Amino acid sequence: MSEGTMQRRAQRVERVERAKRLSRRVLVCAAAVPVVLVAAGCSSDSGSGDSTDKAAEAAASASASPSPTVKAAAYDKLPEACKALSKKTLKDLVPESKSGKEGKSDDISTRASCSWNSLDNNGVKGSQFRWLNVSMLRFESDVARGPGDKLAQEYFEKQVQEAQAVEGAKSVKTEPVTGTGDRATAVHYDLKKKEGTFKQQTVVARVENVVVTLDYNGAGLAGDKTPDGGDLLKDAKKAVKEAVEAVSAANGKGGGTADGASSQPSKSASKKPSKSPSKSASGEASDEPSKGASASPSKKPAAKS
Repeated sequence: MSEGTMQRRAQRVERVERAKRLSRRVLVCAAAVPVVLVAAGCSSDSGSGDSTDKAAEAAASASASPSPTVKAAAYDKLPEACKALSKKTLKDLVPESKSGKEGKSDDISTRASCSWNSLDNNGVKGSQFRWLNVSMLRFESDVARGPGDKLAQEYFEKQVQEAQAVEGAKSVKTEPVTGTGDRATAVHYDLKKKEGTFKQQTVVARVENVVVTLDYNGAGLAGDKTPDGGDLLKDAKKAVKEAVEAVSAANGKGGGTADGASSQPSKSASKKPSKSPSKSASGEASDEPSKGASASPSKKPAAKS
């Protein structure tokens, strides 16, 4: 074989090897492109994951926020309304009354009332009539409406306003009452009726989340003299203070019952506050007390209920 032939063969082999090397480089580069794309895709997914994680963290933080709360009411029960006043007080205010008439109530731990009437017949000289009613309304704390003592204060103010606006009332006077509960106000006035002039005393008191409304009136009938309003007011103030103390005692907050017996401590405030009534229990525990709360006797005064 000639030298020229051998040289040409070597050149062909070199070209073939060069072509193979070039082909391998193209394949490697082609394979590298998807890798880059995959890496880019992973980078994009990573950003989306961060966003999802942040949203999840925000949701978890919101769910961990504390639920709205409200201060628990101090008192969770009421005393027996007909036992809220001592026998001595009842003897002074309604001397001829045999027993109290308990008002109707769906829940005596929330609303309670009792009334008494007395007719002291003096024969030809006429008679002295007295009527007494004590009602108690307890408010529970409610997340939507507020704490029990706040709701009680609002109702206390409403009761005072209603007592001041009784139709037919004459010489209406209002005065604060000290030393009774957290707040107490007395409203007194005259009501003239065909049987005589009735001297009306309404004393409203609030202690914690309970409102006590005491109505007391008197009249001289069939020619007997009209009782002194100042004396009736003094008796009414004494009675409402006693009723407030009975409320505190029933909840283990000191004091004693009307007849001197101590009461058991109260249970803790209700965990699930129910809706508080918006009106008082008076007379026969109706939702709102009768304005004036005075009896209208004809031949013989009937009990106010």
